[in-house]
Amino acid sequence: MSTDYAYDEEGHLWPFFVFTLTSIVTVPITYSLIKSSRNDPAAALKRIQTDYKHDQSAVVDTLRKSEKRKDGSKPWLIALVIAGWAVMGYMIYLIKTTDAPVQHLWNPYDILGIAESATEKQIKKTYKMLSLKFHPDKARPDASKNETIDDLNRRYVEISKAYQALTDEDVRNNFIQFGNPDGKQGFSINIALPKAIVSDGNGKYIVLIYFALFGVLLPYLVGSWWYGTLRRSKEGVLMESANRLFKEYQDNIDEGGVVAALSSGQEFENLFKGDKADAGLSKIESKVMASDELPPKEKKKLEDVESGPRRKALALLWAYLGRIELGDATLEKAKFQVAPIAHALNKSFNAIALAYMNTAPLLASYFASQRLIQAIPPKASPLYQLPHFNSAVVRAVEGDSRVHSTVQAFMDQPDAKRRSLVVGKGLLTDAQYKETIAYAKQLPYLRVAKAFFKVTGEKFIIPSSLVTLVVKGRFVPPGSEKVPDVTPIDLEDIDPAEDDLDAILGRKKTKKVVGKDEKGKPIYEESAESEDVYPPLASSPYFARDHSPRWHVFLTDSKQGRVAVPPFTFVSFDRPIYESDGKTPTFAMQTMKAQFQAPPQAGHYTFVMHVVCDSYVGFDTKMEVTLVVEDASRAAEMKDEEEISEPEEDSIAGIMNAAKGAPTKQRVVKDEEDSDEESGTDDDEDDDTSDTNTDTEPEN
Repeated sequence: MSTDYAYDEEGHLWPFFVFTLTSIVTVPITYSLIKSSRNDPAAALKRIQTDYKHDQSAVVDTLRKSEKRKDGSKPWLIALVIAGWAVMGYMIYLIKTTDAPVQHLWNPYDILGIAESATEKQIKKTYKMLSLKFHPDKARPDASKNETIDDLNRRYVEISKAYQALTDEDVRNNFIQFGNPDGKQGFSINIALPKAIVSDGNGKYIVLIYFALFGVLLPYLVGSWWYGTLRRSKEGVLMESANRLFKEYQDNIDEGGVVAALSSGQEFENLFKGDKADAGLSKIESKVMASDELPPKEKKKLEDVESGPRRKALALLWAYLGRIELGDATLEKAKFQVAPIAHALNKSFNAIALAYMNTAPLLASYFASQRLIQAIPPKASPLYQLPHFNSAVVRAVEGDSRVHSTVQAFMDQPDAKRRSLVVGKGLLTDAQYKETIAYAKQLPYLRVAKAFFKVTGEKFIIPSSLVTLVVKGRFVPPGSEKVPDVTPIDLEDIDPAEDDLDAILGRKKTKKVVGKDEKGKPIYEESAESEDVYPPLASSPYFARDHSPRWHVFLTDSKQGRVAVPPFTFVSFDRPIYESDGKTPTFAMQTMKAQFQAPPQAGHYTFVMHVVCDSYVGFDTKMEVTLVVEDASRAAEMKDEEEISEPEEDSIAGIMNAAKGAPTKQRVVKDEEDSDEESGTDDDEDDDTSDTNTDTEPEN
């Protein structure tokens, strides 16, 4: 048995090879491009509408555009993907239009031109006739058919083999077992390359190409990817930076301590290599130390840091947070470069703090994120978030108060009062005041209206059950006027149908409840199911990155200072936040849900619920909520008592209960013919799913 190699002379195999090779490269790159373009869905949304520009806005805008080009799709990569798909399309065209050679099975009956039912006498007669006709000594080539002597010889041999296969026992056995009168045949391997490519000495180039693709390029790409995954943590920072942040962690750390810890990141060493670490450092430090915005404790930390990239990074971070003018274009650019790096490092620190489950470091990490995005020093007034607000304006608003005013508190004052505080010589002009007020009225402040616990489909929470924390709130920008009242319907959370698994698991959003029918069942709006609604990009004039605001909801134990339920992060909501103009708030009730396992023991558990926005200072909510866990047997008894205690609506007790506002059962009317076969009540859906607990804090 031998092996024959055949090149793709007809051109029906090599398109498959090229298509496969091209798809191996094109499909993963296409996926990565699509994935990168969807990393931040809010990136396509508009910003808060304002014309405010500070003195260094041009530098910040340049850095933002530069980062977008870096994170975005490279033109040559897009061109490669387009070329790859074009080649794949052309290969599919060739595969469709090129006829593949047909492999004919060797059949002695077809060769002799007789039926398979022919007798031995008919076989012999046909063979003799054909052997006389095509014998090489008698037959002559037909020039009109381009026949040659070799063609006639091959035909005569085939006729002889066909006859032997039907008459000779050994030949016949070969034909039956192997499909060929000559017995078992060798393998034929088709090479998916036209012969012309590897002929005339071109074979060495093909080998070189194969070696470059599979021996050099593929191992390099795989190795680079693998090494890159090992070098960086899940949060995207260098592993060495994560190790340093772990060492900097302290249980009592505050926002200033977090900022100091972030300066230890290795990323800053890459930014300030060589002489860059000391260039302009003394100038930065002198301006930072002279600033009143930096607390003495943080100045001491800066002095204690050894010279090098970390000291320069920390000095620049404090210059950025204090909005200190450095008087040098290079230093100003570096000042705005360090904040996004520190913000990225803060994600890693947040993960470390969450691993320890201590409340203070976790909150300090979130608060540090707010300060970095808004460029406000720790413990400084939230009013610095407003455009044109400097230290003089902030002092005019707060006076001698030791407690800083929030943006909401400032905007809640009458317009005349606000104007009298901030408009005047050395403060704001009338135009600046109007711009500030318009800006504040667009900030997405989430005002929590109610928070409660529930178990889907149940009226009571029992130990170890799957509990849902439901948070109801509205986006009410500071200074909003004519805010509609909250209705009871807005605060309800209706369970989905029992067979609606997607809604139960949170894979789709339920429609808004607009009322109840006469049986108490919910009435849903008829509009199509809403899509995810994203808030506008964080308004951060000094932060050189586009950032989507995130709201983190978690529960803590105030007595132990520990996190009881880890944060659930929300980047989108189920109802529109603004009208089509992008400025007017809808005041639609938003619903946020977080699921966790109930404690294993029955009892009353009081937690502190935190709703923290990572992008704005002072827009957080902190309130107590109580989880009531009933013993399983006690919950069953209470359920039975409720079922017994609710009289039918048309009974005397039912009429009296209805007059008092107490619940009643609807009477079930059945056909007489069915009354002997069925009994019971309508299985109406129970709307009140929050009986298990409810801790509510009204909007204020």
